[in-house]
Amino acid sequence: MAIELGGDLIKRIKPIKLLIMDVDGVMTDGSVIYNDRGEETKFFNVRDGHGIKMLQRAGIKAAIITARQSDVVKHRAKNLGIELLYQGAIEKAKAYDDLLEKEGFKTEETAYMGDDVVDIPVLKRAGLAICVPDAVDEVKQRVHYITMKPGGKGAVREVVELILKAQGRWDEAVKKYL
Repeated sequence: MAIELGGDLIKRIKPIKLLIMDVDGVMTDGSVIYNDRGEETKFFNVRDGHGIKMLQRAGIKAAIITARQSDVVKHRAKNLGIELLYQGAIEKAKAYDDLLEKEGFKTEETAYMGDDVVDIPVLKRAGLAICVPDAVDEVKQRVHYITMKPGGKGAVREVVELILKAQGRWDEAVKKYL
């Protein structure tokens, strides 16, 4: 199914230089699995990961802001080359402000993907606010775009393609594969 991009959405996507993601419910399906030793496991989508790498190669940075603290997330971020990692960020707006100040981004240059009420303070400020289809209603009411794919099942990749296509960078991003 093709995505219809309205004029306002295109205007919001064009200046994006940073994609910030929540983890549970966005980069994953929201499940947290513990083994018998109490070690946490999460499932990540490889196409989402490849999309993040494509985004980075196109010159757009990726960041993670999550309220939880997890070694699994630290390993995933390292694997994807995401250096902008904020864990244990209960007040995500503070992490967002810190990130913008340290990296020099303007709010209109940021896209944020979230799914729960803890994400609302950042969603309200980001240039492009995005959520997954099973996000809570309070989040859905405050975003510019709701993905067709669920969290952990291609939502991040969908957003990467949306950004790269709207910015005219998609053909270059896939050129080496064709």
